Amino acid sequence: MAFSILTLAALTAVGASYTHHRATTRERAAMAAYPPEGQFLTVDGVQMHAVVQGSGPDLVLIHGSSGSVRDFTFGLTAQLARRYRVISIDRPGLGWSAPAPGGESLATQARLLRAAAAQLGAERPIVLGQSYGGSVALAWALQAPQDIAALVLLATPSHPWDSGLSRFYKVTSHPLGARLVVPLLTAFVPREKVMREVESVFAPQTAPDGYADHFGPGMTLRRLSLRANARQRAALKDEILTMVPRYPGLEMPAELVHGTADTTVGLSIHAEKLLADMPNAVLTRLPGIGHMPHHSAPDQVIAAIDRAAIRAGLR
Repeated sequence: MAFSILTLAALTAVGASYTHHRATTRERAAMAAYPPEGQFLTVDGVQMHAVVQGSGPDLVLIHGSSGSVRDFTFGLTAQLARRYRVISIDRPGLGWSAPAPGGESLATQARLLRAAAAQLGAERPIVLGQSYGGSVALAWALQAPQDIAALVLLATPSHPWDSGLSRFYKVTSHPLGARLVVPLLTAFVPREKVMREVESVFAPQTAPDGYADHFGPGMTLRRLSLRANARQRAALKDEILTMVPRYPGLEMPAELVHGTADTTVGLSIHAEKLLADMPNAVLTRLPGIGHMPHHSAPDQVIAAIDRAAIRAGLR
């Protein structure tokens, strides 16, 4: 019996050591393949990574779950930089930004991104958020409405929904799952599975050619990013519940852009309700478009940004 226990303990230790080694190897490979595209800032002791391009009115871009600035630098920022000073920032724990104490909170993320933008000279920018990033943008607007010229919200969760947290996020956000399961994901999830997940986010459209190679899903599979993203997703619904009653007080121009075929963040559950709640919101419905309108319908997204700039008196 003692021998069996010792054998099991030894095998467990060897398995943990191998998992750690493989996870570390994959993380290092991802970081070498996808180096920082921009500059580092220190905000309240947290390292933040930002990419600044172009000139013109300031425009801050906030990416969604499991994302990074590379979601925007694939093509959108080059177009926007022709007439805006575009500031794309990795959210805490994702891309090249470090995890932050309390970084699962929308308010904490908004405060850090707002301070990073201010360090870069953007005192009253247009703020665009996609998916979860739109929720951060809403938190920013509620926290410091005077610091936002206009909002542009793409496929943004804004109101509570009926379903609960998925099993994946229940496991990976739990302390035990974060410790035991997350390293296994980092070490052993096959590339083919990751590519299928990337494609599923774009449904019913497909990811543009070269998107996955530019985006670098391996960065999201790092242990620190999986854990940070899971905690953020686990906290999202409860935080949104506290924000909803305050939306009528948001008076800045807001452009809402949402695909009618978005099954990740439903149009009727979120954007249509936000349209009713915000006094200066305008909703653009994109027929047949899914959850990634900035890639599937970039011209309409850029047009919404231009409208926001005009409505804010920046053009």
